[in-house]
Amino acid sequence: MRAKPAGRVELLGVPVDVLTRADLLVRIEALVQLQAKSTVGYVNMHVLDQLGAHPDLLPFFRGLDLCYCDGKGVVLAARLQGDHLPERMTGADWIWDLAAQAEGRWRLCWIGSEPGVTEQAAAVLQARHPGLEIVAHHGYHPKQGPGNASFIRQVNQAQADIVLVGMGTPLQERWVLANRASLEAPVVWTLGATADFVSGRVDRGPQWLYERQEWLARLWVDPQRLWQRYLLGNARVMARVLAASTRRRLRRR
Repeated sequence: MRAKPAGRVELLGVPVDVLTRADLLVRIEALVQLQAKSTVGYVNMHVLDQLGAHPDLLPFFRGLDLCYCDGKGVVLAARLQGDHLPERMTGADWIWDLAAQAEGRWRLCWIGSEPGVTEQAAAVLQARHPGLEIVAHHGYHPKQGPGNASFIRQVNQAQADIVLVGMGTPLQERWVLANRASLEAPVVWTLGATADFVSGRVDRGPQWLYERQEWLARLWVDPQRLWQRYLLGNARVMARVLAASTRRRLRRR
């Protein structure tokens, strides 16, 4: 049985929970205690842009037990259609809250990034929280076939309360959609490139900037790789949001 959402808005077909960062772990705690199979994910502008190109991802997002806002652009997009999302929360920030809450209570299993990166990120968390139980694996695993079945067994052997999956969109969503039934953990949670930031492999950019506009800070750090994602992708999403809002207003009239 699913935990009932406290409140949601729908953005381009994706139901997004109305949450603050403080609310996030309260909801996670409830899902862990429920001991049913729950799936948690996030929506940011890149996710919404990918959904425009890959509509097969929509069932993943519509099936989430908890979907939170991970970007100021999403807050703005919701406002443009007359809805309110109180704040954005991103993995590089809430991962520290999760580590503190999990220490001595929950087991974590973290899958993601290139070989060695997630292991380093887990070690950074454990340095601050020595009682944290966390198993880390890299994110380069086959989606199907015997190799993936063996990896799923490894993940289940960790007996984690929460499995964190950080393979990037759309790979992580497709992987979870294909494998959630086989994963025994109460909570499976996608979290994007968080391991890259926690490990120090990727710079988040100036703090004053990423606290206000994470996408702009990432563009500052790696413009050659990310300019199309953030400049063209964000524009595409805003155009779709404005078009959807206009159609909604016309129907009401």
